[in-house]
Amino acid sequence: MKKDYDFLIVGSGLFGAVFAQEAIKHGQKVLVLERRPQVGGNLACQNKDGIWLHSYGAHIFHTNSQIVWNYVNQFTEFYPYIHTPLANYHGELYNLPFNMHTFYQLWGTKTAKQAKQKIAQQKSVATPQNLEEYALTIVGEELYRKLIQGYTEKQWGRTCKDLPASILKRIPLRFRYDNNYFDSLYQGIPTNSYNVLIEKLLAGSTILLNTDFLNQKEKYLSMAHRVLYTGAIDAYFNYRYGALAYRSLRFVSARIAQENYQGVAVMNFTDRETPYTRIIEHKHFSKNPSQPVTWITKEYPLTWTKDQEPYYPINDKENQTLYEKYKQLAQQEPNVLFGGRLGEYHYYNMDQIVEAALHLAHSQLKAKQ
Repeated sequence: MKKDYDFLIVGSGLFGAVFAQEAIKHGQKVLVLERRPQVGGNLACQNKDGIWLHSYGAHIFHTNSQIVWNYVNQFTEFYPYIHTPLANYHGELYNLPFNMHTFYQLWGTKTAKQAKQKIAQQKSVATPQNLEEYALTIVGEELYRKLIQGYTEKQWGRTCKDLPASILKRIPLRFRYDNNYFDSLYQGIPTNSYNVLIEKLLAGSTILLNTDFLNQKEKYLSMAHRVLYTGAIDAYFNYRYGALAYRSLRFVSARIAQENYQGVAVMNFTDRETPYTRIIEHKHFSKNPSQPVTWITKEYPLTWTKDQEPYYPINDKENQTLYEKYKQLAQQEPNVLFGGRLGEYHYYNMDQIVEAALHLAHSQLKAKQ
């Protein structure tokens, strides 16, 4: 049977878009399917009152790889945004990530030695077995109770005693005065939104929007020699072994008739009682915003169901075991590649997505030469 395309790419998020760009550069004919009405996946942005809203949560591109940084800068200009979020605990404000400013705000300590002594006085666990015990070992009782426990339990929908310590190991801890959240050599946000980046990466591809691959799976599989699938791996196999667990999010945006609402792009609400985890004020992602109004988005964490968008894989032992079973099935699909956060059931930063997509594309396209 004649194939219309060399590659079918399911999903137009960053992973699929980078792969599409590399395939096009290698002379491949590419079809991209996107079930949403706009390309870009969770990077999609919308313009309101001249303010670019990150429709699916704050996205700051950061990397230590000059190769990755140079790659994305081919397609759009990046504003050198530095991420300096705040934590709000019942109205008390603290700098993030945890650094000497945070320790001074909590305890009045002014030196690294004083801060380390304060933490040492509060340590209570020798060999941590879960996230709570790890946190108590690393940062002590007070910082954990105020700035970690409530936020984390809201985000993941379970107690910190039931979460792996690996979740917290991504959070920076510094004994210097440094509010730059990402300790990366390169960081920024596209000047004219991520839409430009995605659209340029997809240039040359045929794109079908509002198209759910899984609704007519066999039809679309027959249209191309090879397939890159970036959707949920368990959904591809119709949940043969059961559904993998995710956390989902609900975004509630509002226009506020004032120039400045909270003075920072992201404010985390770390108490357990506030139902949302953070408020994003989008205009602060740009340089010298001048609009007389502002837009904010509140993020509410949700228990995931099959009719909701999966955002964060829950990589506990049970789910990793289940994923391995689906991975074995995937390896039996000779012409289908699985990639990205959902396809690999793995949390990626954006630079890691670019790197992984480039690696996969180069290995596959080189093999075709």
